[in-house]
Amino acid sequence: MRQSICLNADVGELPGEEGRALDRAILDVVSRCSIACGGHAGDEASMSATVEAAQQRSVVIGAHPSYPDRETFGRARNNVTPAELIMSLLQQVQDLLRIADAQGAVVRHIKPHGSLYNDAARDPELAELVVSLCQRTGVLSLLGPPSSALQERAQDAGLHFVAEGFADRTYEADGSLTPRSVEGAVIHDTARQLEQVMHLVSDGQVMSRVGEIIDVKVETICLHGDTPGAAEAAATLRAALGARGIQVHA
Repeated sequence: MRQSICLNADVGELPGEEGRALDRAILDVVSRCSIACGGHAGDEASMSATVEAAQQRSVVIGAHPSYPDRETFGRARNNVTPAELIMSLLQQVQDLLRIADAQGAVVRHIKPHGSLYNDAARDPELAELVVSLCQRTGVLSLLGPPSSALQERAQDAGLHFVAEGFADRTYEADGSLTPRSVEGAVIHDTARQLEQVMHLVSDGQVMSRVGEIIDVKVETICLHGDTPGAAEAAATLRAALGARGIQVHA
């Protein structure tokens, strides 16, 4: 059994003070976060508040850019061309870099959001575009799924790749995440989330949606900030890891 794991959360995605309060509760638990920077969610105010909250808790900060698609929360590419996409992604990350710099904070990684994450995991050309985003912004760590085009292209380019698993998503037999359009793709039960995390951390394995055991070697576990009950589930998972002697760090 490994002795430590990184816990990360996607934050800055929900509006208003209620959203910021949920972010703060999750940031109390995790060691790394990815902040929405305007593509699918987030704005200047939410980015600034989330950077400040992460800084106060010594949580490592990352950027969470997406397809420019606020209408469906980054779930659709909407026929955006590669040239248009890289310009949008650059603007998103640069906005967060500017806001973080004003607070003396450093953006340590990039993690694509939603459909961009899933598409770039399969498509080498899109993976290359995401890698170029890291290089052009100077953010040279990339979070993504293991055994993916993203990992291959990132490592070829000399980036630091952080392989990610999920507490609250089911997996397909090929190791990809179950599409959200499939019933049961999101795991809401905290006990099931905990079971999945323990298998990922202890065994480097997970049971797919159809019952196959698959290898998923990860360095960080994502706890989605927009999943109902996310803060409570995150606290429960953190406590359970601690009870088993597993430290949480970035």
